[in-house]
Amino acid sequence: MATTDNVTTGDYTYYDSAKESGSFQVCSNTNVSSFSQVFLPTLYSIVFVTGFIGNGLVLCVLVKYHQRSNVTDVCLFNLALSDLLFLISLPFWAHYAAINQWIFGNFMCHAVTALYMLGFYGSIFFMILMTLDRYAVIVHAHTTLVSKHRSVKASLALAFFMWALSFAASLPNIIFSQAKNASEGWTCKEEYPEGTSWKPFSYIELNILGLIIPLSVMVFCYSRIIPVLMTIKSQKKHKAVKLILVLVSVFFLFWMPYNIVTFLKFLRQLGYMTSCEWEQDLNMAAQWVETIAFSHCCLNPIIYAFVGEKFRTLVIRILKQWFPVCFGRCTTIISDFSERRSSMSSRSSVVSTTKIV
Repeated sequence: MATTDNVTTGDYTYYDSAKESGSFQVCSNTNVSSFSQVFLPTLYSIVFVTGFIGNGLVLCVLVKYHQRSNVTDVCLFNLALSDLLFLISLPFWAHYAAINQWIFGNFMCHAVTALYMLGFYGSIFFMILMTLDRYAVIVHAHTTLVSKHRSVKASLALAFFMWALSFAASLPNIIFSQAKNASEGWTCKEEYPEGTSWKPFSYIELNILGLIIPLSVMVFCYSRIIPVLMTIKSQKKHKAVKLILVLVSVFFLFWMPYNIVTFLKFLRQLGYMTSCEWEQDLNMAAQWVETIAFSHCCLNPIIYAFVGEKFRTLVIRILKQWFPVCFGRCTTIISDFSERRSSMSSRSSVVSTTKIV
């Protein structure tokens, strides 16, 4: 990420750490840099295209067809918006990795870092909010306080609060990032004041806010949601439970490797694993785990939106309007399938289970 000294920012040498502590060797990472010039632009481009299409469709459907918003719709909208902000920054990082120089100036260094970090933390925080909303609706469905706080005004207030938290978490990275003319050319990375703890703090912040808190919330909430769903007499409860397990598993599998590498970098910052071999291995591993973590934003539309039968139908409908020749047949098939599925279950069971789906 653009936080600290990973491959996205093109900082492969740890020169600053070597100057500050004297305990690090100044290692050559020419092989890692050469590999990233081909590897990162290619994968970033794939993530950008697929993620932009999926999240763009989510925004179009929510804007066009949802007349009255609730917490779920507001979360989906802002989750897709967060992913789009994150994705917009990827072409700049891809170009940076390809030529190994930052050519966009100091202002764009701050701006791209801001888009990157706001999108990253916004996506995490709105996933947490969606999880808490599902927990409140399903586990505490008969509580008056829950229905009162699911109004449009409350949803917008919660969304504003989440964006404020995202901005606060991103602020150190936005402030300390700057374009600098170094010996190897112009770079865009965080320049932390010497003798401060900002750099180790950024590692810890990323681990806590990026994995520990969201994973803990998801495990707690869904461990309470699943027993409630199992008591519902409906064929859709198994689909809902599977979806929950997919949500937690995908989040864990996609973000855990990245956070492990981040924690190892934190240990290196403290003076452990200071050999050149460790540095090269961490930089090479960071490229792979970053791409895996970044691709999670491509899966968000599929996991949180397209798995819903109603939402999927609306996506096909809007695609039919834009591309009538390609998607006209798909709309007919899905409409017939939806009608058959709807006639097989009662309205009460559908309402009870589709809230989580």
